Amino acid sequence: MKLARERQLGPQTADRHLGPHDDPDLRRVEDECIRAAIAMQERAGLNSVTDGEFRRRSWWLELIMNWDGLAADRTGNSDVVWRNQSGVQQAASRLWINGPIRWRESPIVRAFTFLKANTRRTPKVTIPAPMILHMHAGGDKGVREGHYKDVEQFWDDVVAAYRQEVVALAAAGTTYIQFDDTCFPMLCDPLYRATVAKWGNDPDRLVIEYAERTNQVIAALPDGVTVTLHQCRGNREGNWMAEGGYDPVADVLFNRIDVDGYFLEYDTPRAGSFAALRLLPRGKKVVLGLVSSKDPRIESVEGLKRRIDEAAKFAPIEQLGLSPQCGFASSIQGNPLSEADQEAKLARIVDVARDVWGNA
Repeated sequence: MKLARERQLGPQTADRHLGPHDDPDLRRVEDECIRAAIAMQERAGLNSVTDGEFRRRSWWLELIMNWDGLAADRTGNSDVVWRNQSGVQQAASRLWINGPIRWRESPIVRAFTFLKANTRRTPKVTIPAPMILHMHAGGDKGVREGHYKDVEQFWDDVVAAYRQEVVALAAAGTTYIQFDDTCFPMLCDPLYRATVAKWGNDPDRLVIEYAERTNQVIAALPDGVTVTLHQCRGNREGNWMAEGGYDPVADVLFNRIDVDGYFLEYDTPRAGSFAALRLLPRGKKVVLGLVSSKDPRIESVEGLKRRIDEAAKFAPIEQLGLSPQCGFASSIQGNPLSEADQEAKLARIVDVARDVWGNA
């Protein structure tokens, strides 16, 4: 479905208009693709659906690049890299802070309004977690190289902008917000723990800082809004950023962040064991990302149930769930799966979830 824009508008036109725009022709294409994405998720049996992020150039830049004070450098950041089984493939984008960070009316809210109007299921909004701005700017060192010499002022402005965003989403009728985060998984990886230390940050203290800032944002939400936190090791064209089990961050992740649940990647051995789940408190859920969004092969029912049973040795099965490890396309390039592969994987998840928990 991501390809529909280029098929109908041509690659140069599509690329020029990706992101917030006022192009009515492109909007009609986006609307068509989003309706199709919603129908596919409903057909697969999901109880909550997204818009497939079809109005976004990337999963995270669409939100923050609409705000004042931020720019992204496509030449990359050699400290944060994309990898696969062959090794390092390319540097990731670098975020630059060129002025005071200020919220502006969000394209995410406008996109949610369309989603809500086109489904009877629970519409879910996904937005990048607030700590993304700090990590992808290069930690305290990178923040000070930009507009802010006072890192505390940077955080105050980031939290203020995010609070305005989530309040606007809640006012538009959002009842389910998912924060997508790559930072906690990066702080599970010895490579990035050494990197943030080079930037002048203690990785263990940084985990606590990220938890506190996330809580400051969530505190602005009214009652009745469910908040989850997705932990992603990187998901682009089949590549990834980080590896390592959740053990270095698990206690803070589960016990010091005020979310209702977590989506954790567990699709490869890079994620480590399920042992960290022993720290999950009562009242919170962990959705196990056992189904790969990078590989077209459909996971077997038996294999998924076996892995769920393994996880249930460390956390009560009623606090667990099942999902893909990440989205099927975090950027316009997507991952090496067809639309049919994606739908088959979602249907497999629903079937297994109904067998194990009685519902999707």
